[in-house]
Amino acid sequence: QVQLVESGGGLVQAGGSLRLSCVASGRTFSTDVMGWFRQAPGKEREFVAATRWSGGSTRYADSVRGRFTISRDNAKNTVYLQMNSLKPEDTAVYYCAASRVRAIQTMGALYDYWGQGTQVTVSS
Repeated sequence: QVQLVESGGGLVQAGGSLRLSCVASGRTFSTDVMGWFRQAPGKEREFVAATRWSGGSTRYADSVRGRFTISRDNAKNTVYLQMNSLKPEDTAVYYCAASRVRAIQTMGALYDYWGQGTQVTVSS
């Protein structure tokens, strides 16, 4: 099993920044891809960004590319999501997820472990 704990959410004005963190524990060696997803009220969960513990590739949703940056610290088993130039439409619960599939995935169904989520609210 892998446990994921997110932190760093909060309330920010439009144009501001937040950095989310996701600490992984347990059998982290069984996973390779780490992703961030979000779900706004009344909407389906959507992919935001993903990276691999083994390094190399990253992927972003079109809606966040150029504003959000995903990074990792393997020594700390932590993945970050730096969010800049935030917009009201970025308001959502943000979830960290881990996949055992060894290639970047954008489909939530291909992720095996999920955190509890952290709320991000962007005011206009």
